[in-house]
Amino acid sequence: MKLIVGLGNPGPEYDRTRHNVGFVVLDRLARRHAPGAIARSKFQGATIDASIGDEKVVLLKPLTFMNRSGQSITEAVSFYKIDVMHDLLVIVDDLALPCGAIRVRGEGSAGGHNGLADVEQKLATRMYPRIRIGIDSRGQIPQKDYVLGRFTPEQESLIETALEEAVQAAEVWCTIGLTEAMNRYNRKTVAEMEATDSN
Repeated sequence: MKLIVGLGNPGPEYDRTRHNVGFVVLDRLARRHAPGAIARSKFQGATIDASIGDEKVVLLKPLTFMNRSGQSITEAVSFYKIDVMHDLLVIVDDLALPCGAIRVRGEGSAGGHNGLADVEQKLATRMYPRIRIGIDSRGQIPQKDYVLGRFTPEQESLIETALEEAVQAAEVWCTIGLTEAMNRYNRKTVAEMEATDSN
């Protein structure tokens, strides 16, 4: 059993905000691998049972609001006896990555993300796979206003590519493994390549 979790905030006012890209990826996975399925209310969230390849998967959207995401996840992890190092995947937005980039990691810090901080606290570990989706730095905009805002027209085309790649990376993680997902999707951005070349 695999558990794939997308982080976000519930309610129509948060739809398509930068903080809710995890929810969008979960919705796309559900449409692709469990078409027509009705979400159930479970683990303080919404769950859909799916199959990706030969793997049975539970797709979970915590409905506790971002800062309490860990509560929902730990309930599901406990119920299904999930090995968090191998069978849990968390999908989340990231201010430190440029819009359009994704990063697949097997562990890491919360990096200032309140949702990940709560997950780390509740699971008592940072050793779990995650897909981070870049939403650009907030610049001079207060962080709360930025992450709860919607993408600019310039960002929209970039984020669309990232969302689709995040879906594909989650499928690869599920069916082949973390290493293959990292190898395929952790490509350097142009800015990163230029920085490397200048060193």
